[in-house]
Amino acid sequence: MYKLVSDETDFIVINKAANVHFHSQDGSAGVVAQAEADLGIKLFAVHRLDTPTSGLIILAKSAFAANQFTQMFSAHQVQKYYLALAQGKPKKKQGWVIGDMAKSRRSMYKLLRSKENPAITQFFSVSIEQGIRAYLLKPHSGKTHQLRVALASIGVPILGDTLYGKALSDRCYLHAYQLHFNYQGQEFSFSQFPDAGERFLAQPMQILLQNDWQQPNQLPWPAKP
Repeated sequence: MYKLVSDETDFIVINKAANVHFHSQDGSAGVVAQAEADLGIKLFAVHRLDTPTSGLIILAKSAFAANQFTQMFSAHQVQKYYLALAQGKPKKKQGWVIGDMAKSRRSMYKLLRSKENPAITQFFSVSIEQGIRAYLLKPHSGKTHQLRVALASIGVPILGDTLYGKALSDRCYLHAYQLHFNYQGQEFSFSQFPDAGERFLAQPMQILLQNDWQQPNQLPWPAKP
């Protein structure tokens, strides 16, 4: 269900598995409840990942710490990087996806042309095999389904994301890869390679992560339009 990545004084960082619920539902424990049971302490969610998404999550150990992190996320002081794979040729290979989001059908969201309170996503992409591109995603906002909608809007739904696309696979290929932030005057940086998914674990993706995409915060990200 998850692996403990770091146990700090005021928070923990876990690596959530794909297809695990964040909150408890349908009579089964979610990842937060399971971590609370395992560690024997109350934990406070300060951000979340969709059920099909794997990767890094911060859980605060107190209401005070949770409030600090909530303020940091609201002020965009926690930098997050995600990995995704998708089939096909995107409308653009790098740049920005910016637009308001609205509810659509079947629990889906859609991207609008308006930009009053937009979802903002910056990205790079690289071809890793015939017909498959890897995407390094840097969200500048925290909207529900933001990254899934962003890639679908440029014509390349995430591989295995059956809500926004039709390409079946062994998993939904979206992973929360890195977190960088300053908490109480101390710099923290966490990185977690995907540990499940045939294509995530294949040699082309591993080479990309160990070389070009090992330090996303040092890449020449596309300038905002």
